[in-house]
Amino acid sequence: MSTILPSVADQGIGSLLESTTVQRAFSYFDSRAEAITKEQTQINSIPSPPFGERKRADYLRQTFSALALTNAHLDDEGNCVALRRGASDRPLLVASAHLDTVFPADTDLTLRRVGAKLFAPGIADDACGLAGLVAIAGALQSCEIETAGSILFVATVGEEGEGNLRGVRHLFTKSEWAGRIDAFISFDGAGLDGITNGALGSRRYRVEFRGPGGHSWSDFGTANPVHALACAVARLASYPAPTDPRTTFNVGRIEGGQGVNAVPRQAAMDVDLRSTSADELLKLDAFFRRSVREAADDENFRRSSGTEPLAVVTEMIGERPGGETSAEDPLVQLAWAATEAVGGKPSLNRASTDSNLPISLGVPAITLGGGGTSANSHTPDEWYDPRGRAVALKRALLVILGTVGLEGK
Repeated sequence: MSTILPSVADQGIGSLLESTTVQRAFSYFDSRAEAITKEQTQINSIPSPPFGERKRADYLRQTFSALALTNAHLDDEGNCVALRRGASDRPLLVASAHLDTVFPADTDLTLRRVGAKLFAPGIADDACGLAGLVAIAGALQSCEIETAGSILFVATVGEEGEGNLRGVRHLFTKSEWAGRIDAFISFDGAGLDGITNGALGSRRYRVEFRGPGGHSWSDFGTANPVHALACAVARLASYPAPTDPRTTFNVGRIEGGQGVNAVPRQAAMDVDLRSTSADELLKLDAFFRRSVREAADDENFRRSSGTEPLAVVTEMIGERPGGETSAEDPLVQLAWAATEAVGGKPSLNRASTDSNLPISLGVPAITLGGGGTSANSHTPDEWYDPRGRAVALKRALLVILGTVGLEGK
């Protein structure tokens, strides 16, 4: 990447850094560090489980309305959408963060502070991104920064798990903005240096084995769904997943059975398959499906004569397309130059984020961290440290303004 720079991106960043309005926005981030953290904790206190993001979306809608963004509303899928008009409708940049967490609605979200660290489920992923989105909108409005193109602020539903990118999928394929978006930036989690330009492809399945059930003694020999499921897991675990291209699999949840002395009638599992290579993902997917079929066939072969066979249902519950925004794309170069400009050490990486969808459609897209540091994501012990957040927000502003342009430049 360093051989590409210096580039047009460098020249654009230099011009932005010389702007007095941009410097005022930088001061806005510095002076409002505590207020931004308070906003983050407020956002995180609102439960936002998968398919239950409405209350948090309403809060973001009210916040965007208070900032006088245009037509802040919830779209048909539940995304919170607000427009900041520039001198022209194009280019149109989406700046986004996701509303949902991996945690159920009854999760204790009580904030705990240990030194500078904030402990709470979801505090980094993605209350950090949402707070950054609000801060960026606030800086643009407060400093009266006029842009050539327009910015669509979007807080998306369905980024996590079984949400299957339903929010960003709707935005790009069914919403009033479909076909009109020129670039996309997602703010997800903490960090400064990373630039996610690669979309990690994945497929997710729910597999259910069903049988007649019975008593563990008198009905021994009846096809057992748990036994079949265990065999399927063992077969998957034997898969020789390559490290290059990196390929992974995970059985994340299993359930079934009624008691220790009952042959279960049902057993189910949720499975996650990923690879940086589309071809390897297809190979893993085929192996997994074959493993499930063979596990059911083997259990049925072993069952007692005259008993009912197992049935198996394999349902795809998520598919995230892979792909990449080229390292030579102006958006990636811009993010690289902006990261260096604020003192970061840029690096390109690959992950599964909202950016997967626009990348698969050929729309330039990247995901950036919202600053600070964090750990233990997706666990009750998740924490976030906001120190250094302002630097990442400055980077974000430079990338946004470098994309849509300052009016008069």
